[in-house]
Amino acid sequence: MRAELDPPIELVTSANPRAAVIWLHGLGADGRDFVDIVPELGLPADLGVRFVFPHAPMRPVTINGGMVMRAWYDIALGADGFAQNAEHLSESVQILNALIETERARGIDAARIGGGGVFPRRGGDFA
Repeated sequence: MRAELDPPIELVTSANPRAAVIWLHGLGADGRDFVDIVPELGLPADLGVRFVFPHAPMRPVTINGGMVMRAWYDIALGADGFAQNAEHLSESVQILNALIETERARGIDAARIGGGGVFPRRGGDFA
């Protein structure tokens, strides 16, 4: 089941962007977490990049005592270390794919869409 998401924050460096960067925040943060980095990049005014900062769904996070917060996936500490919820990871991939498709529908070539931010590391899954 896919959660209803708040619309992402978007920053555009110039009219008619020719590239897009989808930037994911970390656990407990939201899309605003990396917004301030865009001016710090010092990009040329005519570069034409759309930065997309989505917000993860609100969900209980096991490793944080079940506290409800923004998280791309639930995470727990298991016998083999950290374990990510496979269903939530799949949902987050669907969210990311939808954001990519939105950019493609806006005319951005797939080769000019990049990602940044915090991504899950390899590890075990849990249900």
